[in-house]
Amino acid sequence: MRIGILGAGNMAGALGAKWVEAGHDVLIGARSAPRAEELAKRIGARAGGFAEAAEHGDAVLAAVGHTATAEVVVPVAGLLVGKALLDCSNPIVPGPDGLMLTTDGGPSAARTLADAAPGAHVVKAFHLGAAELWAGPHGRGVAVPLCGDDPAALAVAHTLVAAVGAVPLSVGGLDRAGYLEATAAIVIGMWFAGQDPRTMLPAAEHAHG
Repeated sequence: MRIGILGAGNMAGALGAKWVEAGHDVLIGARSAPRAEELAKRIGARAGGFAEAAEHGDAVLAAVGHTATAEVVVPVAGLLVGKALLDCSNPIVPGPDGLMLTTDGGPSAARTLADAAPGAHVVKAFHLGAAELWAGPHGRGVAVPLCGDDPAALAVAHTLVAAVGAVPLSVGGLDRAGYLEATAAIVIGMWFAGQDPRTMLPAAEHAHG
């Protein structure tokens, strides 16, 4: 599969490297050509700008911060029509009682991305794991919740999750992405505090009492 990545940060490098290892054709697009070229060389991908990445991919990962969505995606929206567009962003910031959503009371980050690229099929994915998780061995077997409305785009996301050794887990349409983003605010805040959010949940066989 041809995969375009918008961004050249840690998530772009971690997921892009795993996809290259799995045999996919990856093109890194970034505002800075030297940065895109450095990352592409390091992981065995190709490099270009945002437009080249958007045009290249059968699927595209938006690996930019939530606040940069409009600036990066709107100019290339026409190249994303009909494609699976994965959103791994977390619209969270520190608050007085822990992490909080910058989108509280408004549309989710995933919905904002969908509005910026109205012809694309957005899928929320990979947002609960840090780049270091996907870059190392500990991401294998981790469930990756996915939210999206288009069955074909969800099938593409399943393929890309499986390619990094993780387990795809569809949890509803894009209207549920806000719930996933709120979950990230809680569990990531717990990890930062040295707590283990897994201890909140019983084993599946005991979940109903």
